[in-house]
Amino acid sequence: MKNIDKKSLENAYRLFESQNIDLIEVGTTKGLQQIHHYLFDGLYEFAGKIRNKNISKGGFRFANSLYLNEILVKIEELPEDSFDEIVSKYVEMNIAHPFMEGNGRSMRIWLDMILKTRLKKLVNWQNIDKSLYLQAMERSPINELELKTLISLNLTDEIDNREIIFKGIEQSYYYEGYTKEDDANYE
Repeated sequence: MKNIDKKSLENAYRLFESQNIDLIEVGTTKGLQQIHHYLFDGLYEFAGKIRNKNISKGGFRFANSLYLNEILVKIEELPEDSFDEIVSKYVEMNIAHPFMEGNGRSMRIWLDMILKTRLKKLVNWQNIDKSLYLQAMERSPINELELKTLISLNLTDEIDNREIIFKGIEQSYYYEGYTKEDDANYE
């Protein structure tokens, strides 16, 4: 699994380095699929494909696969004109969890793209503690305030700062259990 994470992280860096990120649709399901495909192409056969099986995590069942395509259409239609609307859309996409694996990493890039396009902001993920973020995400289907507060306190207008973007990607992978120290086990 860690080898997949390492290659996916390299793909994430390449997505930004190559400026292919600028070709991704912002705020759409298609755009999220494009991100997921870019990160996991060649690593998972389902890269970029909407799941057709039900999944759960920690006792929470994500959106039923039978209704997932209809749910994604509704999420895509949600407004994204303000910070609150954007984070609400992000929460709804997380509840949908459209892929079998790799949802968090893909959706954080997706969220940053929306924030960058609509508000000229990015999340400075490197400043958000892993446990606080995961707890806020876990509770967000019931109450988004904690997540909105955590993210709003860590917004930056340095939307083209390469270090913030790349450290944010690394932090995103850390949230999922991967660290660069894991590389030593595979070299």
